[in-house]
Amino acid sequence: MPNFLNVLTSIHFAELEVGHHFYWQLGNLKLHGQVFLTSWFVIGVLVVASLAATRNIQKVPSGIQNLMEYALEFIRDLTKNQIGEKEYRPWVPFIGTLFLFIFISNWSGALIPWKLIKLPSGELAAPTNDINTTVALALLTSLAYFYAGFSKRGLGYFKKYIEPTPILLPIAILEDFTKPLSLSFRLFGNILADELVVAVLVLLVPLFVPLPVMALGLFTSAIQALVFATLAAAYIHESMEGHGSEEHDEAH
Repeated sequence: MPNFLNVLTSIHFAELEVGHHFYWQLGNLKLHGQVFLTSWFVIGVLVVASLAATRNIQKVPSGIQNLMEYALEFIRDLTKNQIGEKEYRPWVPFIGTLFLFIFISNWSGALIPWKLIKLPSGELAAPTNDINTTVALALLTSLAYFYAGFSKRGLGYFKKYIEPTPILLPIAILEDFTKPLSLSFRLFGNILADELVVAVLVLLVPLFVPLPVMALGLFTSAIQALVFATLAAAYIHESMEGHGSEEHDEAH
């Protein structure tokens, strides 16, 4: 009996293709075509929703306008709480774009049966199911907080690497590498694990058991988008926070 179960499990797992991709060849570049397709779908959803919400703006919002205004209010509050009242406004579009793209990407993986669409190789999945997407988002976040710190504090921004003592320079540099790694692998790992669990349960028990797991997946997908956006805003605030204390010291 155990041998039969092992064989059955092996057959089911063999049906799940992990690491196989649909490639586009562009000169010497090999692109993951399935990631571009699903990313364009997510971008299209956001563009259509934005156009629909702003096409006929009402003083008393309803429908899609009300939904988008609620999302904007939520993103504005999140950014304000992390970055601060005085400096948050320029960063609302960036943090909002990160949150909405990751949120819609994650939910597309949980709600849309991508695997029913056949490709010559590989299979469609949420954009955040691919490590290349999450690494790109994390690197954008790194560029954003470097830009925020340098534009706010100038060359004084680099003092953080040798304060309170130059001995901590290697640790400070290592921290700049671990932040994008942590952001990218946390998001990628959670989304990949969620989709694999749902896929395995659908194969083994195709009717009722996957439903609560899918509902939990929707919740955790939303939380992952919130965590990523919150950490991005927190890193931006951290890169700028020394400026206020320096001005305070100069005033005294």
